[in-house]
Amino acid sequence: MTERKTLQIRTPSPGDAAPALKKKGRGWEISEKRLDKIHEHARHLRRHATPAHKALAARFAKEDFGKFKFTRHTVVGSAILDFVSHPLGLAVAIDEEGQNDTLAKRRDKSLAAVGMEVLRLPAATILDDVEAAMQPIFAAMNARYRDKESARREHQSKYGPTPRRTRPARRDDRK
Repeated sequence: MTERKTLQIRTPSPGDAAPALKKKGRGWEISEKRLDKIHEHARHLRRHATPAHKALAARFAKEDFGKFKFTRHTVVGSAILDFVSHPLGLAVAIDEEGQNDTLAKRRDKSLAAVGMEVLRLPAATILDDVEAAMQPIFAAMNARYRDKESARREHQSKYGPTPRRTRPARRDDRK
């Protein structure tokens, strides 16, 4: 009999500001009502995007990232992130003028506690030169990909390759 593997969730230290994972609010400690309001606000932001956000979204639309696509104004926990690639665990945040930096740093810390890295770009940089703004994004994507691959290889060396799931036979194939 093989030993069953279970998901290990680390216990946050008292200094972490990450929300505790609970069976409430789709896994976060957020009420369903509050989460619905956050999703409604994200929908509003998608419809009424800033010029910097529109420019970066247009540039992302031109690029082929394969399975690492970025989605706009995605809700992660109680945060609305400008662009997120869930497979990479990478978020791109656009810093607008007059934004509360302490709130942004607290949000980044709580996202880092659940494995999401946040890359912050000033809106002025995006509006001045989108191609120059894409360079740190590409570098962060490459770094995250290398980290994920090394973690996958380490896991495979420790536990062996993950067995492939076979597709059940179709009715036509059963005859």
